[in-house]
Amino acid sequence: MALTRKRERSERRERVKYRCKRAVDLSVAVPCRVFASIALSRQKNSANRAFSLATFVLAWSSCLCATSGAGGETYSASRARVAPWNQWRGPGRDGNVVGFSVPKPWPKQLTRRWKVEVGTGHSSPLAVGDGVFVFTREGGDEVVRRLALATGRAVWKNRYAAPYEMNPAARAHGEGPKSTPLYYEGALYTLGISGIVSCFDAPSGRERWRHEFSRQFKTTSPLFGAAMSPVAENGSVIVHVGGHDDGALTAFDARTGRVRWRWTGDGPAYASPVIVNIAGVRQVVTQTQKMCVGVALATGELLWRIPFSTPYDQNCVTPVAVGETLVFGGTQQPTVAYRVRRRGGFLTAEKVWETRDVTLYLSTPVAVGNRLYGMSERQRGQLFCLDAGTGKLEWTGPGRLADSAAIYAAGLGTHAVGGLLVLTTGAELCVFQPHGAALVEVARYPVADSPTWASPAILGNRILVKDATALTLWELPT
Repeated sequence: MALTRKRERSERRERVKYRCKRAVDLSVAVPCRVFASIALSRQKNSANRAFSLATFVLAWSSCLCATSGAGGETYSASRARVAPWNQWRGPGRDGNVVGFSVPKPWPKQLTRRWKVEVGTGHSSPLAVGDGVFVFTREGGDEVVRRLALATGRAVWKNRYAAPYEMNPAARAHGEGPKSTPLYYEGALYTLGISGIVSCFDAPSGRERWRHEFSRQFKTTSPLFGAAMSPVAENGSVIVHVGGHDDGALTAFDARTGRVRWRWTGDGPAYASPVIVNIAGVRQVVTQTQKMCVGVALATGELLWRIPFSTPYDQNCVTPVAVGETLVFGGTQQPTVAYRVRRRGGFLTAEKVWETRDVTLYLSTPVAVGNRLYGMSERQRGQLFCLDAGTGKLEWTGPGRLADSAAIYAAGLGTHAVGGLLVLTTGAELCVFQPHGAALVEVARYPVADSPTWASPAILGNRILVKDATALTLWELPT
């Protein structure tokens, strides 16, 4: 009996620790650990006492109000209102910037706060709390770093061997990595260019777990290297592992790395998945090597699929959800929209519209209301606006903007007039404001001395830009 009570007390303490860990950003968790200790001590004094909600609220508010991160900077309540840039395409994974500070007016130039050399690769930076996370290559190693957001100073660095020989057709893009990391519940998850999946403790940089798949698949990455970016929900981290014609969309337990489910219906592409609620089912939607699919988030069961292939199997565009409509695109293919409906107990994807006026390659559009803004591969980089409900082309730009571009909606729909922030591969940050369906350029800023294939991270008035080898923090006036 005594042993049973001791085990129950231990389990309660572990549950308290885990709930505190889930509730707060561990990068700013010093006061939270203090209050978690208080909660634990109270439970020790009363074994049957449930976790104190008041204590949890106190810990949470303490973390948000004022603490010191691993980099030593002050984390203020005002900064807490800015959503962390914790994954591919931002906090909503949709290209919409949360908490953007719109300057009045747009300045003639940006202010550079710091610039540090970090290594090569096209992986986009993340910023959570007072920490910046960047995933790069140095020689034969893939390297993960945490920097202080305020200064660019190194907080920790971890590396592992990851030799890789690039496909000759894509040699100009280098040996990666290309995948953007994921920050989730105090950990950082990475997918290396050769298909290595790793989990690191975000405060310390300690490796928690790692998987390498050379014994499971003929090849461990697509033809041009792994580029999809992980996504997470409900304790599962979703990664499409494997290689050409042989892969598995896989849910890993975020804490342990254990496989929860696998869908093996197709090899991975270069597009990144999104998690959406459609037809009453929470599902992972992505482009695979030759398809667009939806699988159940909880089980990995295939719910629906659409044949979709591009020359040389280059499916690269992240699906865009506009309500319950899903938009897909690919090089030399029409841009299409589908709506998933339940028919006779099954989910089916039914085409809503298709347009050949716009073709997408590497750049993913962003939805603003019922409009879809993006950059077509036509005219060597042509901005466009589509009606997301009908697919009607409403506007196109003059073209020749860039080989590719990251497109974010920032400060739109507010009283302040924001715009679309477009970081081109030519190292220019362009600002466009909608005038009806048309976009009018209002500012253009040089942000690097080398190509910028990585997408930026945006926090309030601060913009992190990764170029060929360096990471720079730029700032807009407030």
